[in-house]
Amino acid sequence: MIDHASIKTTTRSASPAARARVVHLLIALAIALVGLAPEALAQMDDTDRARRMHDRLAGVPPSDVVLAQMTTHIANGDADLAADLAMQNPNFYNVVLKNWVTPWTNEDMTVFAPLNDFTATVIGMVRDDVPFNTVLSEDIIYTGANGLVTPNYEQTSNDHYIALEDQGIDLSNPANLVRRTQSGLPGSQLAPGDAAGVTTTRAAAEAFFPAGTNRAMWRYTSLNFLCRDMEQLNDITRPGDRIRQDVTRSPGGDSEIFLNTCYGCHSGMDGLAGAYAYLDWDDVNERMVHTPGDVQDKYLINGNTFPAGYITTDNSWINYWREGPNSLLDWRGASDRGFGPKSLGAEVASTRAFSVCQVEKVFEQVCFRPPKDQDDRDAIELAADNFEQGGIYSLRGVFAEAAEHCMDE
Repeated sequence: MIDHASIKTTTRSASPAARARVVHLLIALAIALVGLAPEALAQMDDTDRARRMHDRLAGVPPSDVVLAQMTTHIANGDADLAADLAMQNPNFYNVVLKNWVTPWTNEDMTVFAPLNDFTATVIGMVRDDVPFNTVLSEDIIYTGANGLVTPNYEQTSNDHYIALEDQGIDLSNPANLVRRTQSGLPGSQLAPGDAAGVTTTRAAAEAFFPAGTNRAMWRYTSLNFLCRDMEQLNDITRPGDRIRQDVTRSPGGDSEIFLNTCYGCHSGMDGLAGAYAYLDWDDVNERMVHTPGDVQDKYLINGNTFPAGYITTDNSWINYWREGPNSLLDWRGASDRGFGPKSLGAEVASTRAFSVCQVEKVFEQVCFRPPKDQDDRDAIELAADNFEQGGIYSLRGVFAEAAEHCMDE
């Protein structure tokens, strides 16, 4: 039995941002339930479509004025203009985008985490139409304006972003959430050529660089930006010369397990994860550290497991997955090898898989379901084409196209 009293008490005691997230989720559920009723769809008119589009994009009902304007746009065949109006609502940035991006920033992939520099940077890039194919390579970060909250951005704390969220600062306002360079932040250890978009944000470092061997950063980059986990990339036909010393070649005494399973992931992953060799998370000072020219010790641990394995000497990477089954990701970067996370990020974001992945994630966010038929798949491919056209990579445009595609549901 649902304890309604408990839900009310919890909601009242929650922060404004948390309450907004709950409201958005409830609206999503209501829309999904209405979408199950064929008779409701049969009676939809342009006003209903406008209202549904606004609810899905902004997570809150439109004002009467905005509803009327959106209805007119849809009636005139300009659903994209109606979607743009809906995305002008601050809730699109402060709640919907925040909820959408937050799972990318932690290993648990939970939405229930505070605002951080990774999430804020994606929100700012969407708001300002920064080409999204630079999300893994640009020297970019979004912070609150100086003096807007206390403290200002800190390398050793997320308190700045927690304050922005707790005080309900409107992230849709460019005067509040401002674009900066990571290399220009006080205390930064990154040069412009080292900064790699969200990869080198404090939140990403805290989530994916602690302990371990930095392979987690590659895994979650693949999950979040290629929509593929390691099992889907497994290919035992690639060269294994980059597999590190810490990987046993006979797990449980059985070399066949390595050759038929472990090898298929590590041959590609270890070749790519070398890009992060100069990066780590400092648990004591709670910050990301960058040691150019100095390979982090974690890359050299357990060297006796297989002494003949690869020894990391720099932050070079090589992409063996450009050939074989994973060539279907359609790698279109300048080269299959490079140094550091910036060039690797550009390699990932140049793929067709990157474009389709972003569209699929937006589609599920806006339509409250995955693609179900050929019409949906065609719409996703078209949106990916438009996303790439002219190098614009506008994620706001993808949200608009998804909203238009699903406005009759």
